[in-house]
Amino acid sequence: MENKNNNTRRKFLDKGLKLGFVSIIGGFGLSKLISKSSAQSKSSTSEKIELMTTDGTLIQVDSSEVVEIEHSTNHEKKYNVREGMPNRKFVMVVDLAKCKNALACQSACNKGHYITGDNAWLKVYKMQESKETSPYWMPTQCQHCDQPACVTVCPVDATFKRRDGLVLIDNERCIGCRFCMAACPYSSRVFNWDDPKQEEVYTNLDMNDHPVSTPEFGGLPSVKGTVDKCDFCPHQIEKDELPFCVSACPNGVFYFGDKYEDTVTNGDETLRLSKLLEDKAGYRLMESLGTEPSVYYLPPTDRLVDFKDGLDKFTEFQSVEKPKL
Repeated sequence: MENKNNNTRRKFLDKGLKLGFVSIIGGFGLSKLISKSSAQSKSSTSEKIELMTTDGTLIQVDSSEVVEIEHSTNHEKKYNVREGMPNRKFVMVVDLAKCKNALACQSACNKGHYITGDNAWLKVYKMQESKETSPYWMPTQCQHCDQPACVTVCPVDATFKRRDGLVLIDNERCIGCRFCMAACPYSSRVFNWDDPKQEEVYTNLDMNDHPVSTPEFGGLPSVKGTVDKCDFCPHQIEKDELPFCVSACPNGVFYFGDKYEDTVTNGDETLRLSKLLEDKAGYRLMESLGTEPSVYYLPPTDRLVDFKDGLDKFTEFQSVEKPKL
């Protein structure tokens, strides 16, 4: 199935339609274009479809060359991955006062999602507003917005938002146009320019440990030519477990929970979300944009320790040594 979808996507891109806007002329919509399915013969027909390439050139393509991208629907009998979990709204709170740049969160995320190279979904930045103010560490990842710009611009419905607040990517649909990366104001997405070199990981992947992992649902290795990002670990949530970054952090920086239940936890303590945000002056990044992020930050006030430079980089798939304070 994977090979078939990859071949389909590559064939589509070879027609000069990758990295750009596909304009259908003459009454054909994008859905109709994709639905010109394998029912048609691969031999040339008299029916032509007029398309626009990224440089604005109109080309004619034989309708038989446009084939359907099929997706397995067996998992939907158990779980509708595009709908999400009913009556849930997942949120995360990041306490900047606790972050020591241990990078255990990043290492755990990489291991849990088979990430290699520099394509970490979670990054920790050294922040300092001015020379007169104290620096602090700031973990950043996908904000899982309620009004996500990335979903709006995706031309093939590869990026989608679920009712429970998660914004996910189906890398079997993704054509690598990177419109979503350009639209995201948080720069939270990464592109797999090269082969992720995850063959060994993929071969040894025990699907019994990932019963709900699907291309749309997450929990599977990356694909060259597609976009990746933080997914809030939906395959962990389905098993009633916390996301990898939350459970791995030795300092309790990350809290995860349900906004409707008004509770979040870092694994050691469970708190009332509304009270936590009120008492600690919680805020969200770039509120003025109207993206309505699902990630909240607590200011780096009343820090438990003085600021120390942490690890410059982590060693992949190895434990991270905590910086000495």
